[in-house]
Amino acid sequence: MTAETDHDLTREPVAAHEPSPRSGSIALVLLVAAGLVAVAVGLMTLGRAQAQPYILGILAVLAMVGLFNLFAFAAGIIRFVDRSLDDPVMGRIADHAFDGLAVTDPRGHVVYSNAAYLTLTGASGPQEVRPVERVFIGNPDVSEAVFRLLKAAREGKRQQEEVRISGHDGSQGRWLRMRVRPLGTGKREAKYAVWSIADITRDRERQEDVFQELQHAIEYLDHAPCGFFSVNPAGELAYVNATLANWLDYDLAEIGSGGLKLTDIVSGDGASLLTAIVAVPGEVKTEVFDIDLRMRTGKTMPVRLYHKLAFGADGAPGPSRTLVISRARDERSDPDRAAEVRFMRFFDHTPMAIATVDRGGNVVRANARYAKLGQALGLDSASKSIFRAVNSRDRHLLITAINQAAEGQADVAPVEVALEGTKERWGQFFVTPVDAAENDAEAAIVHMLETTERRALENQINQSQKMETVGQLAGGIAHDFNNVLSAIMMANDFLLNAHKPTDPSFQDIMQIKQNATRAATLVRQLLAFSRRQTLRPQVLDLGDALSDLAMLLRRLIGEKVKHETIHGRDLWPVKVDVSQFEQVIVNLAVNARDAMPDGGKLIIRTANVTAEEAAKLAYKGMPAADYVRIEVADTGTGIPADIRDKIFEPFFSTKEVGKGTGLGLSTVYGIVKQTGGFIYVDSEPGQGTSFHIFLPRHHAEPEVQEQPAAVVGAANGAAKETAPAAAEAKPRTDLTGQGTILLVEDEEGLRALNARGLRSRGYTVVEAENGVEAMEVLEEQSGAIDLVVSDVVMPEMDGPTLLKAMREKNPDIKFIFVSGYAEDAFEKSLPEGQQFDFLPKPFTLSQLVAAVKETMAKAG
Repeated sequence: MTAETDHDLTREPVAAHEPSPRSGSIALVLLVAAGLVAVAVGLMTLGRAQAQPYILGILAVLAMVGLFNLFAFAAGIIRFVDRSLDDPVMGRIADHAFDGLAVTDPRGHVVYSNAAYLTLTGASGPQEVRPVERVFIGNPDVSEAVFRLLKAAREGKRQQEEVRISGHDGSQGRWLRMRVRPLGTGKREAKYAVWSIADITRDRERQEDVFQELQHAIEYLDHAPCGFFSVNPAGELAYVNATLANWLDYDLAEIGSGGLKLTDIVSGDGASLLTAIVAVPGEVKTEVFDIDLRMRTGKTMPVRLYHKLAFGADGAPGPSRTLVISRARDERSDPDRAAEVRFMRFFDHTPMAIATVDRGGNVVRANARYAKLGQALGLDSASKSIFRAVNSRDRHLLITAINQAAEGQADVAPVEVALEGTKERWGQFFVTPVDAAENDAEAAIVHMLETTERRALENQINQSQKMETVGQLAGGIAHDFNNVLSAIMMANDFLLNAHKPTDPSFQDIMQIKQNATRAATLVRQLLAFSRRQTLRPQVLDLGDALSDLAMLLRRLIGEKVKHETIHGRDLWPVKVDVSQFEQVIVNLAVNARDAMPDGGKLIIRTANVTAEEAAKLAYKGMPAADYVRIEVADTGTGIPADIRDKIFEPFFSTKEVGKGTGLGLSTVYGIVKQTGGFIYVDSEPGQGTSFHIFLPRHHAEPEVQEQPAAVVGAANGAAKETAPAAAEAKPRTDLTGQGTILLVEDEEGLRALNARGLRSRGYTVVEAENGVEAMEVLEEQSGAIDLVVSDVVMPEMDGPTLLKAMREKNPDIKFIFVSGYAEDAFEKSLPEGQQFDFLPKPFTLSQLVAAVKETMAKAG
């Protein structure tokens, strides 16, 4: 413990680096303790009464000394000091440091400074020492830097600045590096700032000399008679000299600003040669390439490249250094060189990948297209074997072909094999032998042409033919089913008419009717699949249609996907084919399900879109009009941007082979377009997909609205007993009628049921098994036939032929075709201008008699 004055505190922060253990003299402590013990023993010998005044006196002295030291320690007059602070070596390190050092307290006063600091700040002695801001703040070139340093000092941060101090009286200025940092990490030490000032004028001068030498070297390099460029690992041009920039007609400043890549100045696939160099960790490789460079104007120039590339210890390539020699003048001066240049151009710019290989299949030389193919297939750059480009299952075919060429066989059959890689790709290899006398290292020349697109086109054609065949089969099956279902549904109607709802068997009959209706729906889907279904639009409420589909959609998408339908208010009516609209929603829902293999959410929203809102949407090709929008959104994987424009193309599919035909979305697009609507897609990878369907608003005609209103009123019991007789007749449609009907049907059971149903409604029915018999009946009736109801497909004479023959005898005869096929399946065989009605199978009794009565009521 030593006492120090305020003046001595100037050295206090210098020692306050890190807390250190207390040091002192143990002998002095023992001596004081021994003295106190001796005094105590001596006082004990005097007796209690005589020793008491001495004891009190000693205690009073000790108390005064302790109290004085306590106040002195609190005032800072007395401190406990580590003896290491008095170490002369530690003090001289700071005092005689080459850089100027100074320590400032929280008020900014200098509490320590070494000799170098006094010299650099121009102070003649410790009495004139000033903090950094008072020394340099008046200099306008330094003031901003000093301000930043002061701000860092107040915030307890580190900061460094390099400034130039102008010389006085025309003398040369100096460069100073000034740093500031907190004295320590403790709360008290962090308030002190350590400043250092170093004269770096000599360092700056050396840097400027090096820079000047570098500038001269760059100038020499820029105007060399050869081109130079450097490419970084990202394929960007890091440096191009002026000579090469002039050859390529580029502005050197433009190239220096970045933005140009190696592929921008190399013609064709030549860049692949430079990027396909086999990596060898820690080595430097120099390869020679004869390629064409591409000028800014699009023209090409032949060059020879000496390409030097260094690899790191991990095999990663560093920046390249490339010497470029123009060979354009060789074409004019040296015929041999010109021939070589032309050959190399043909070799590198051919659309086929070419490589020469040895007996083991290792590539000796290759053109740019082969190098590009290897990169596209993701092959290991360290592999030189051409067999690595071929899928392992087909590799033996290429091995056999190369072995045949190596043995000198001239006519080696080309082989088509699957290529290696993550995607399915195909290539055709043409192998020819090399004369052994010319080159022992090369055994064969291999030409490879990628056939992926050709095979894809062939697969599409085969798929199309397969779908057409399946469609024909489905259409034929649907036709036969329709005949059977027509008979079932007709017989079922007779049973329903013969049984009252209270009959015990009435519910069984209704169950037959419901299942027959479901079977008819399945047949209708078969016809839609075969594209033999006539589009029959009708006015539809989308809210009701989507509600009817809810159960089917839940079964289709499964339990993992949550389905939600959000209906818009007061939706406008639209005119669409119900079955086709259902197919659109089902196809989109199935696609959404496949995009959410781990589950998700399928949302269907409907809303009205006014013409003004449609104009603001600015969808391409959609005019401003009133629409009803159906949005089908999912939370699936989304659609990448590069294939978003292709999803509506026929046969385009991202699913695995055998898991999709690629017709789902193209069918959706066709149905929407045929209905007069529009469809658009919004999608981002990982954020789901939304399909927006816009169907035009249907404006109903006034006369069309009257009849449904009456029917609805009757269904709700709105007719009153006091209403006129004409009004009372409207609730139930009268399907009875009079007239003679010629029924032509080759299915005897179905013909009998149809005839029975028509007779039950008051019509006279004459039956015929085929077209020939129908013509005979027409002759016998002598024009008494009012209507012909005929099947389309019949033996001996089909329906269209029967229509032509009957119209020749009676041009005004009315005709109804019934068929399990679609109307457009046979209308092409009819002469133009022929009028007829069509009733698709299967149909109920009420549908048959309604069609007959409507046709009979038409003017002849």
